[in-house]
Amino acid sequence: MKRNFTHVFAGLLLLSSAIAFGQSTEEVLAKHQAAMGSPEKWAAVKSAVVKNKFSVQGMDIESKTSMAVGKAFRTEVEVMGNKIITVVDENSGWMIRPAMMGGTGEPEDMPREQVKLAGSQKSLGSALIQAKNSGATIELVSKEKLDGADVFLLKVSKAGGEDSQVYVSSSTYYIVKTISKVQANGQSVDTEVNYSNYKAVDGLFFPFTVEAASPMGGMMQVDTTSVELNVPVDPSLFKKPSK
Repeated sequence: MKRNFTHVFAGLLLLSSAIAFGQSTEEVLAKHQAAMGSPEKWAAVKSAVVKNKFSVQGMDIESKTSMAVGKAFRTEVEVMGNKIITVVDENSGWMIRPAMMGGTGEPEDMPREQVKLAGSQKSLGSALIQAKNSGATIELVSKEKLDGADVFLLKVSKAGGEDSQVYVSSSTYYIVKTISKVQANGQSVDTEVNYSNYKAVDGLFFPFTVEAASPMGGMMQVDTTSVELNVPVDPSLFKKPSK
């Protein structure tokens, strides 16, 4: 009898939680997926080229990322006439940094920690849907206010032990903010990213404005200027050149 009562009590807790939020985890995820575009359209995207612009210490900087979705990406950033190249594929990564930025101007292997940290950039689209598809545990924690607007707070727990908080707008069902813990230089660091200005590209929605922590302190805004899907991307772009 006691065991049956325990099960009934647990069920009532789950029911009362769903009533309080007005939505279940599955309903929020389904509406988020619908807002971002159909799974079939996302699955059909095999390559992409994304161009961004941002400012650091008064310098206007542009970047270009070429991507074989799920397999590899290459990002090129031009700073004061110097080009920084970062490439990550399925198993490794390399970069080219000018001497003025601590490099040698020659290809160098990226540390495994950096490769792991950058691995998510090989994928395109919603981090929440990617987490769901990878088997991560997703839990609807609460409905609350964020900058005066109603949002759903979801907790994402991945198999590797990484936890993150994802805030989803209750009106648009777009992701508006994420807070994640990442390992950097042997320390666990909270990273906060804000997303806005969603626009449709071939029926799929992307945040064209992203705010993240700047290496120089404070927040840095990155604006997307173009997204091209299923365009030719030469596989040789990801191959590490010989010195």
